[in-house]
Amino acid sequence: MVLRIYNTLTGKKEEFKPVEEGKVKMYVCGMTVYSDAHIGHARTYLAFDIVRRYLEYKGYKVTYVQNITDVDDKIIKSANERNMDPLEYSRYYTERCLSDMDALGIRRADIYPKASEHIEDMIKMIEKIIENGYAYVSGGDVYFSVEKFKDYGKLSKQKIEEMKAGARVEPGEKKRNPLDFALWKSAKPGEPKWQSPWGEGRPGWHIECSVMSTKYLGVPFDIHGGGQDLIFPHHENEIAQTEAAYGDGFANYWMHVGLLKVKGEKMSKSLGNIIPIRDAIKMYDPEIIRFFFASMHYRSPPNFTEEALDNARKSLEKIYRVYDLLRYYKKRNIGDE
Repeated sequence: MVLRIYNTLTGKKEEFKPVEEGKVKMYVCGMTVYSDAHIGHARTYLAFDIVRRYLEYKGYKVTYVQNITDVDDKIIKSANERNMDPLEYSRYYTERCLSDMDALGIRRADIYPKASEHIEDMIKMIEKIIENGYAYVSGGDVYFSVEKFKDYGKLSKQKIEEMKAGARVEPGEKKRNPLDFALWKSAKPGEPKWQSPWGEGRPGWHIECSVMSTKYLGVPFDIHGGGQDLIFPHHENEIAQTEAAYGDGFANYWMHVGLLKVKGEKMSKSLGNIIPIRDAIKMYDPEIIRFFFASMHYRSPPNFTEEALDNARKSLEKIYRVYDLLRYYKKRNIGDE
């Protein structure tokens, strides 16, 4: 049977053809480790756990890379509020997040590259983007020039002119165009920093994934995944900067998982309805949570409610009853022979 994948990049289902026969290279954007993983993370990583398992079942050798963002504004802010070193703070939550995924039966990726361990690689890619004419240096910062990349918006299906209308320059930013995004940020007090050709600073968020995906999987690779909230700007920017460095062709298939709702509402801090995985598995057996997410299409927006989880429990119990009956009759038939 031919495997077909809905490709966000083309907006249609396509026959899956890996770059290298018999092998699949897959990259999924990992967590920014500044707090405990929540059920929205579980939704995304369980979906790709199933994709990976299915591909292996079909005989493919899968190389699965999932990054860990341990250098980020949110991490720095949270660590500073607790008077902790940002990298030490992120290490603590990295272990907790991976442990939470283990509890849900989500197999670990083959490689978990950390942003903080790939700074030199990021600097090299940024230099290449500048050399190719797609980025500029401004007061110790380096920005990607969106207008130079003619295909910008091809993933999110937006036009630059339309995006400009809602864009703005934040205080302290030194970019030429409101849509331009940071590849390198100059050092600020209380932040981790590394030496670069543009002075001390740290990488922007988007460059991290471009570097770590291509370092371990090459260009192009097969599947790039994440939640639908990452389509823009993160994945759009990834495509722009990677193709600016290496030319056309980054990832061949882009898969995006539907965003979770809690009791019909978007999960957010402002609504106070974020449910950490650690709390969820105290309320429901991990297998029930896994079955709940696995029983619906990966692009649909699941609604996490008590009723839905109870229905998942009942369905799972029925499956086990049938399974136990089949085992019973199989043993009895063997005994009668």
